[in-house]
Amino acid sequence: MIYVHIPFCRQKCSYCNFHFSTSLSLKDEILKALKKEIGLRKNELNLANLKSLYFGGGTPSILTPEEIMMLTDEVLKYFHFDPDIEITLEANPDDLNKDFLSGLSKTVVNRLSIGTQSFHDEDLKLMNRIHSGAEAEDSIKRAQDHGFHNISLDLIYGSPVSDFEVWKNNLRKAVALEVPHISSYALTVEPKTALNSWIKTKKVPSPKDEEQQKEFHYMSDFLKDNGFIHYEISNFAKPGFYSRHNTAYWNNEPYLGIGPSAHSYNGRDKRSWNVANNTLYIKSLAENKFPSETEILSEKDRYNEIIMTGLRTASGVNIARLEESFSSEILDHFEKELTKGLQSGVLKTTENHLMIPEENWFLADGIASDLFIL
Repeated sequence: MIYVHIPFCRQKCSYCNFHFSTSLSLKDEILKALKKEIGLRKNELNLANLKSLYFGGGTPSILTPEEIMMLTDEVLKYFHFDPDIEITLEANPDDLNKDFLSGLSKTVVNRLSIGTQSFHDEDLKLMNRIHSGAEAEDSIKRAQDHGFHNISLDLIYGSPVSDFEVWKNNLRKAVALEVPHISSYALTVEPKTALNSWIKTKKVPSPKDEEQQKEFHYMSDFLKDNGFIHYEISNFAKPGFYSRHNTAYWNNEPYLGIGPSAHSYNGRDKRSWNVANNTLYIKSLAENKFPSETEILSEKDRYNEIIMTGLRTASGVNIARLEESFSSEILDHFEKELTKGLQSGVLKTTENHLMIPEENWFLADGIASDLFIL
């Protein structure tokens, strides 16, 4: 799969550190560099057919439909597309106007991931989002009117400026809109963000773990009751609508990341990442140099990563794969910690797969870390 990172945003969200820019000249330079990088790295993925192309980052919907097709055509020069390829565009609700959607419907993009975050205006103000709850709802309906039905919504739970009833209403609206995929994450407080500053100065209260856990479990039950499959801790889908792109990450499949700060992985032991600085990225590619750093993963790193990603999913970790891939030292540690986890009930095994029981998913990071080798 290929991930194209677009390093532009229309606003700086209060809960992240993402850089933003709307400079047209810089955008043109970035697009030129993206095309250059795609060509230089055409031999890195040894795939018969590309199954996922994902435009993410910042705000890819800041691009015009013509620019999106230009990048897609550049990828198609060097890679064969699977007949059933998933081509996803991340979008902000405020970008999904009729003209943009009309143009986008004529491209090969067949899936939208919309950064709704919430249908509650106070939540959106806290996150410094431009759109309102009503505008978020309208943007989804417009996208459906223009033929986009494979839609994923992002929702944030655990906001300190809303309550349980607001969260219930968010979920009811998402279900009523008949979208087939929902990704939902707890609101987190990152250092050096506006939200962190507001909490320190007591302008807003800090998110509460117990409230977030309550909302997480309600979400899981409610969405399953409405036909969704809880296939990964933060992801729910109707049958046939799992995100192929994200599933490839969780299954440790190879991927190629194009663009500033994008990451790549060869599916075995090598990870690389591009520089985040736009100017350095452009300069390197103008000189036919890769703007990236590389890390060779140790056996312990590879083991920890398989445990971390696999235990986030409903399918879990394939124990046979572990036994085929790692040394006796690694496996001895795994067996020891596995026994502890099974005895305490925080882990279970089914058909030679190790998984975390769904009632413990909210605590999955801590449970998985107990199996890590440090």
